[in-house]
Amino acid sequence: MLHFENELAGLKQKLLTMASHAETAVRSGVEALVNRDDRLAERVKNDDQVIDRFEVEIDDLAIHLLSKAPLATNLRLITVAMKVSQNLERVGDEATKIAKRALDLNREPPLKLDVDIPRLSDEVLKYLQRALDCFVQMDSAVARELIPQDKQIDELNRQIHRQLSSHMIANSADVPRCLYLMVIAKSLERIADHAKNVAEEVVYLCEAQDIRHPSALKSGVTPAGS
Repeated sequence: MLHFENELAGLKQKLLTMASHAETAVRSGVEALVNRDDRLAERVKNDDQVIDRFEVEIDDLAIHLLSKAPLATNLRLITVAMKVSQNLERVGDEATKIAKRALDLNREPPLKLDVDIPRLSDEVLKYLQRALDCFVQMDSAVARELIPQDKQIDELNRQIHRQLSSHMIANSADVPRCLYLMVIAKSLERIADHAKNVAEEVVYLCEAQDIRHPSALKSGVTPAGS
């Protein structure tokens, strides 16, 4: 039993290390954009394979632990760890997309428009960090409070898209650069969606309640296998 607990602690630690890499990738991708730093953008692209490797290792370890038929609470922790890992891998994918668009923008003159991507990035990273803190502390109450806050990030993304759309109408030569910035803003919004997924998984982990699709539950849809 002690050996199992040590392996379970190792799974959680590996997941937190993966989370650190994913957060760094997002932060570095936006920094590469703001500072027009090609070298940093290339590093983010190359480091994506590190995050991918963490996902594979976590899945392998989780499957190994599931084979030991642990208690129901441990089963939930292991399955949630796999889902959190999957979301973090997708965060890494979005960070890579940001880095690629930063490289595209760095080949062009700076856009003469103040687009607040750094503010959106800051809000997204804070949201992701809080979701991961909920997982570490197994705090479903805070996770429940956190879930609806992604709407604020959605609105920031919409504001940026409206600003860029208006600018494109008046400045057709800037359309490609505006589209790149729209992709970056959308990637950040998707990272917030993955953070929200993590928070929902924390509720499931702590309360054994799946809250991802409340409309399906209200309509009486019965989950498979129940």
